[in-house]
Amino acid sequence: MDIYRKLMADERVIYLMKGTLVGLSAGFIVSLFRLGIEFILETVIEGYHFMQEQPIWLIPWVIFSVTAALIVGKLVKSEPNIKGSGIPQVEGQVQGLISLNWWPVLWKKFIGGLLAIGSGLFLGREGPSIQLGSAVGQGISNLTKGDDVEEKILLSSGAGAGLAAAFNAPLAGLMFVLEEVHHNFSPLLAITTFSSALVANFVSLNIFGLTPALDIGMMNTIPIAYYGLVIGLGIFLGLNGWLYTKVVLVLPKLYGRLPFIPARYNAILPFLLVIPIGYFLPQVIGGGSELILHLSNWQLSLGMLLGLWVLRFVFSMVSYGANVPGGIFLPVLSLGAILGAIYGKATLSLFSFDPQYLPHFIIFAMAGYFTAIGKAPLTAIILVTEMVGGMNQLMPLAICSFSAFVTADLLGVDPIYESLLERLIASHDSKRNGKKYLFDLPVRAESYFSSKEIRDVRWPEDVLVTSIRRGQQNVVATGKTVMQTGDVLRVLTDLGLAKTVQEELKQLEKRRLFDT
Repeated sequence: MDIYRKLMADERVIYLMKGTLVGLSAGFIVSLFRLGIEFILETVIEGYHFMQEQPIWLIPWVIFSVTAALIVGKLVKSEPNIKGSGIPQVEGQVQGLISLNWWPVLWKKFIGGLLAIGSGLFLGREGPSIQLGSAVGQGISNLTKGDDVEEKILLSSGAGAGLAAAFNAPLAGLMFVLEEVHHNFSPLLAITTFSSALVANFVSLNIFGLTPALDIGMMNTIPIAYYGLVIGLGIFLGLNGWLYTKVVLVLPKLYGRLPFIPARYNAILPFLLVIPIGYFLPQVIGGGSELILHLSNWQLSLGMLLGLWVLRFVFSMVSYGANVPGGIFLPVLSLGAILGAIYGKATLSLFSFDPQYLPHFIIFAMAGYFTAIGKAPLTAIILVTEMVGGMNQLMPLAICSFSAFVTADLLGVDPIYESLLERLIASHDSKRNGKKYLFDLPVRAESYFSSKEIRDVRWPEDVLVTSIRRGQQNVVATGKTVMQTGDVLRVLTDLGLAKTVQEELKQLEKRRLFDT
């Protein structure tokens, strides 16, 4: 009995239990979402094969597609935060910049995602899965009457569970939350998220089986002599990642120039344009997972690969720019795979190397391209490793991702989800509203705050450092407290000023680079 009381008094045990509950719930819902998309998409592809023989059925299909687009448009109009991948919204919630009602987000994202992704638009299921998981975590926190800190941890763990269930990748789910959503390591967050991701993955595996999401089979380790080509591949992907981010961020302006479609019904355009693609090339519609699996077996020429990349790139932009529920995660991986095939074919014609290593470039390019766009190399490496189901490619994966990251960084590419979040909240005015907002500020090795006393920093107005988490200890913050590398500052400000304050702190944090 005493052991039970001690366990129930331990904060970590409570969060572990709630994380498990989030994982069970999110794993079940995301698995249903994944099953629904796969069933609808398979039915749609079969329908296109049938319409090739009976073209007259294209007429009712056009009517059905317009109806589906109108339904998606009404869902987005009623709940604007379900549009897109949902990842920027999750990051905004964690940072306290966006407040969402979890229930309408959950069911409207579910239905809207089924219609948009299942209809064959070039969108991914992973972003919606992450937002669905985070909505589940937020809902469980609300139902158990958790505080603000617990809500952020549970919605984060739900996001990790959503990614784990979508791709059977629990480690990537954990790393995504730490690297992409929070940008720092918290033991309590890590324990909760990892439990959620593991349980969600267990649920997903029992529904979809034990094979990896991209079961390519065993691959030989690429020889060290080819590592120079791997570095070149990373540079090539970094350049293409720069192009991708530039186009994605200009999409609202391009769609805004359409005079004949109301903004809330932009979905009509991709829903109609996907019909001729599905009619002539049904095997290339959808997020791109099947394309990745068969790319190395199709034996396409370099010209055909280039044409396929142009088609996938352009229509991915058309699909995502319409602000329908659907992500860019999987389309980015599929575009990366095509770029890897293009690079491999081109280098094969210029240099003599064994053609059996062409599929390796496809796998490396998936991680490298995602790294160049998302600026989250650890997540990319772990995700591709788990999706493919092999650990013997870690070194070349890391080399490709590193060279892609450096290239994109030199070109000034910002993380795509952070850029989308900034665009999402750009219209929000920074006004004091009297509500308190507490957030974490990690002290990194290169940070201006490292080794400084709190009183020596000219903090922005309306900022108070309340405490410091140092390892497993909480340190009371005073003016004389020295901030150390690895500390996590607990910063208090006004909720209405949170965005402005965080931007000012980011600029202040970078001062050391300029001072040196």
